Amino acid sequence: MRILITGITGFVGGHLAEALEGSHAIAGISRTPGVFHTADLLDAAGLDRVLAQVRPEWIFHLAGFANTGASFKVPAAAWRDNLTATLSLYDAVNRSGLRPRILFASTGLIYGDPDEPGRACDERTTLKPASPYATSKAAADLASFQLTRNPGLDIVRVRLFNQIGPRQSPDYAVANFARQIAAIEAGKQEPRIETGDLSAQRDLTDIRDTVRAFPLLLEKGISGEAYNAGRGETYSMQSILERLVALSTVKVEVTQKADRKADTAITRADATKLKQATGWEPRIPLEQTLRDILDHWRRGSK
Repeated sequence: MRILITGITGFVGGHLAEALEGSHAIAGISRTPGVFHTADLLDAAGLDRVLAQVRPEWIFHLAGFANTGASFKVPAAAWRDNLTATLSLYDAVNRSGLRPRILFASTGLIYGDPDEPGRACDERTTLKPASPYATSKAAADLASFQLTRNPGLDIVRVRLFNQIGPRQSPDYAVANFARQIAAIEAGKQEPRIETGDLSAQRDLTDIRDTVRAFPLLLEKGISGEAYNAGRGETYSMQSILERLVALSTVKVEVTQKADRKADTAITRADATKLKQATGWEPRIPLEQTLRDILDHWRRGSK
């Protein structure tokens, strides 16, 4: 299978490439010079060249603006990288005359707070995105559906809830906690962690589990349909930090800034549709994921 991955040098893209390596011909698009096919998704001519060279049968569209907090500061960048760039990719595919299956990576944050407090979000839940990041992804998600109708692109949508794992940027809470704990263990930071609101509850899945669902969706998913991908259980950020500290060799003082509030209080996936369509289930226990994340940062702190 000839596969093209946008955002291949990112957190999700890197783990997907590793999972597919050896069984498929993999090409990737990145803005990083000298890595795979260097191209910007807003560069129509560049995209045309890549598609002509690779002639992909599958495309995993993972590239985009992914930082919720930063999207409040630079909303135009979120809209450009999530909606405009996605439409540019789809236009290039349509021009190419190729008809690859495309997996569009959306986010569970497009749901916002659930219709009923505490209820898991399924694919019929009302979209109430609460950040420029989530709103721009919701627009790209809906555009992905529309373009399966006209001009008839073959796109499957996967709505990812919170993904965690080794190599994730410390811009994200769990990785940031682990980075600081590893630095404290190495004597490079005082035994103190300052956080934002830790009451938010998140549905956390190991990225290595999540990327296993991607090829299954292109094998078995229905064009135009959306599928939630998540564990279906929520954990407060307070409990995650406590678990990481318990896995460490140090005592840590935690202080919270009351002015840092989460944009959505609880996000929990109902992934029944994905499981029924593909047989996918998460396999990696949360404790193993947290241990692997902490070990990753420990290696970097030596």
